[in-house]
Amino acid sequence: MPWDQVLGFEAVASANSVGVPAVRVAGEDDGELFNWLSGYALRGSNRRVRRQVERMNEYFAAGSRTTSSVGDAGAMATFDRSDELRGARFSGVDLQKARFVGCDLSGVVMRGVEIGAGDIDAPWLSTLRVNGVDVAPYVESELNRRFPGRELRRAEDPAGLREAWAVLEATWARTVERAPAEKVDESVDGEWSFAQTLRHLVLATNTWFGRGIHEQEQPFHPLGLADAGTDSNRDSSLFVDGVPPYEDVLMVRAEHQAMVREYIAQATPEMLQAPRKNPHAPQYPETVLSCLHVILEEEWEHHRYAVRDLDTLLS
Repeated sequence: MPWDQVLGFEAVASANSVGVPAVRVAGEDDGELFNWLSGYALRGSNRRVRRQVERMNEYFAAGSRTTSSVGDAGAMATFDRSDELRGARFSGVDLQKARFVGCDLSGVVMRGVEIGAGDIDAPWLSTLRVNGVDVAPYVESELNRRFPGRELRRAEDPAGLREAWAVLEATWARTVERAPAEKVDESVDGEWSFAQTLRHLVLATNTWFGRGIHEQEQPFHPLGLADAGTDSNRDSSLFVDGVPPYEDVLMVRAEHQAMVREYIAQATPEMLQAPRKNPHAPQYPETVLSCLHVILEEEWEHHRYAVRDLDTLLS
């Protein structure tokens, strides 16, 4: 990943004594390696950047990785006209500065990728406007249009947060009602099933509400579902194996939604600004408000994934 582009400083890849990939900030003492999440580490002051990379690490956690020093020289592989890569799967692969010319990329699926500074020119592309246009504002606006209430997820005051959570809960209620019981444990393209998504949101609430806001040492519910290997501080034996009954998942999920709702109901501006620590990396500061923003962000993003896959299952 182009850490220097993402973070604004030079970074080099290295490994510690047990072979765990890490990132060392150039200029730090050689012995200072910071392992955060699945072996990747950051030092910086931009909380949103750290959260962005954390989410990237969650996607990459289960995949294999190869690390090499930034700037390593080597022969560049060239693939000419061929269908040998059709249907191939690239997991955790470093494709920085690769160039695709005259290629058929129709049907390509990307999940959890870093594509900062990417340059796309596709004259025949009909559904994605790139060609010199910044699509990010358009995508943001379109997602807010498709998911009314999403635009409230960065509310700064108690009243705004209460409105944001109420709309979010109502949105999820409609989506849960739409999901057929016989489909909730089915996966689409290897993604989490609907029930697994709800279980992951239980864990996200435990992480950012229980540990982040309430500073509980062990806030995790057994039905929570984590990405593989994303937090070495979390005891995996706390969680159930197998597929729990969907009725249990719905009950626990409702309890966790209620916890956040009740907290926001009595929140004050002073409470929102109270300092907290990042639940994954305590050396980084957060506030109660920033923890709530992460929860809202997680909720809306996973709702989008859930709706996407429900549309496929019901089509």
